[in-house]
Amino acid sequence: MQYFTLSNGSKIPAVSIIGTGTQWFNAERVGFNQKLVEQLEYALSLPDVVHVDIAENYGTYPELGAALKSTTKAREDIWITDKFSKIVSTPREALESSLKVLGVDYVDLYLIHDPFYDSEKPGYDIVQAWKYLEELYKEGKCKNIGVSNWRVEDLEKVLAIAEIKPVVNQIEYSAFLQNQTPGIYDYCQKNGIQLEAYGPLGPLTTRNGESGEFYDYVDELSNKYGKNSGLILLRWVYQRGVLPVTTSSKKERIAEANTIFDFELTDEEADKITKLGESHPNVRQFWIPQYSQYD
Repeated sequence: MQYFTLSNGSKIPAVSIIGTGTQWFNAERVGFNQKLVEQLEYALSLPDVVHVDIAENYGTYPELGAALKSTTKAREDIWITDKFSKIVSTPREALESSLKVLGVDYVDLYLIHDPFYDSEKPGYDIVQAWKYLEELYKEGKCKNIGVSNWRVEDLEKVLAIAEIKPVVNQIEYSAFLQNQTPGIYDYCQKNGIQLEAYGPLGPLTTRNGESGEFYDYVDELSNKYGKNSGLILLRWVYQRGVLPVTTSSKKERIAEANTIFDFELTDEEADKITKLGESHPNVRQFWIPQYSQYD
């Protein structure tokens, strides 16, 4: 396992091998997915620190709670990222509830899932939302705090008043969407905010038979390094200084995610993926009503 060092000195595992969002999303938040429990249990049986990504909106706290209860892995070897999604009224209420369901005393990283706050829902702005997170951080209920899907203008509002700086911005990011919103990649890099990428395999999961120079080049690198195309793209994300969040319903894919540290693309190869990806039209899978205006 490799790590990124956050601006506060914390070290975060440089890949999240088991996200519980897109693959497992339970919109109705009813029922119990034993298959997800088994996948989480398998992920937690792997060596090194395991990074699990979860959110209030995913509806999968019970499954992670069951997996945590059954694992023999030490708590300090499990990194849990959680997100406040405004289903309940405040981040405090949401986190205290999720900690109870998960059966843990803290999460390693707590994020505000989106920047869309108004007087009706939840009745306060992002500045107040951030103040809630700072309180939870001071109480030790979350070891690190950050945001998700935030634009430059949203970050600027909070950075102007923050006592504790956001250490992470988790966004949709792939070779075909290198800026979820204008300038966000460079802004976070310059301001010491670690970017995390969900949907990092967008060029593959949305391919639908498409061909062309980008795919030919990824195949070429796949043959060179003996790694599948997904691992090539996850490695590219990592070498861009971005933490990939991935998942799968297949155990072998979960285990494979850690192998992105077994090889390294040359600077020229990584740059070529970047340029070929930039020349492709944006492929946006999430937050389309809010952000498709930038495509």
